[in-house]
Amino acid sequence: MKVKSLFILLSTLVLSTAVSANTIENTAQENKIEAKYHTIGLEKVMDFELFKDAYQAYIATDGAKKPVLTIIDYNRPSTEDRFFVIDLEKEKLAFKTHVAHGVNSGGKTATEFSNTVSSRQTSLGVFLTNETYYGKHGYSLRLDGLSKGMNDKARERAIVIHAAEYATQDFINKHGYLGRSWGCPALSPEINKDVIDMIKGGSVIYASA
Repeated sequence: MKVKSLFILLSTLVLSTAVSANTIENTAQENKIEAKYHTIGLEKVMDFELFKDAYQAYIATDGAKKPVLTIIDYNRPSTEDRFFVIDLEKEKLAFKTHVAHGVNSGGKTATEFSNTVSSRQTSLGVFLTNETYYGKHGYSLRLDGLSKGMNDKARERAIVIHAAEYATQDFINKHGYLGRSWGCPALSPEINKDVIDMIKGGSVIYASA
């Protein structure tokens, strides 16, 4: 009986130590992420929780080849900047701009999301940028969806980053909202090439709502 009690006590101590170690490790990681958040100067750009979730997704993505993280905040209306490109190596915000969402995802704000072919809705989750090409929208960037059931049909759906005249401030000024795509995160022609050239070839995109 004493042996059994001793075993239970030792097991409890080991488990408690492991839990404490995990807690310390998680706290240390969160502190590191928060420090980066402040160093980059994102306090007035986005909530810390959004950056933390995106950064953790970046860390967890084995295929990431570039220290660049793009965050799309679809909680915001299309009239606001909600596409953010962060240079993690230089610790600076490289771009912040408007981005279009899918025509069937909503009006000014996206409220419906899909991974279904021909849905013409925006997909959420983690993406990895891949190769560039020239198509009907000009210079474009193919994306691979890494979130199973959320965006893993991105290739099949031809979800890419491309330029669109309806993704400009002028369009907002005339219509009161940004135009919508068939599910692609479309950007203004003014910055499309610069953004694509920075994020192409294996950087992480985190799309949230």
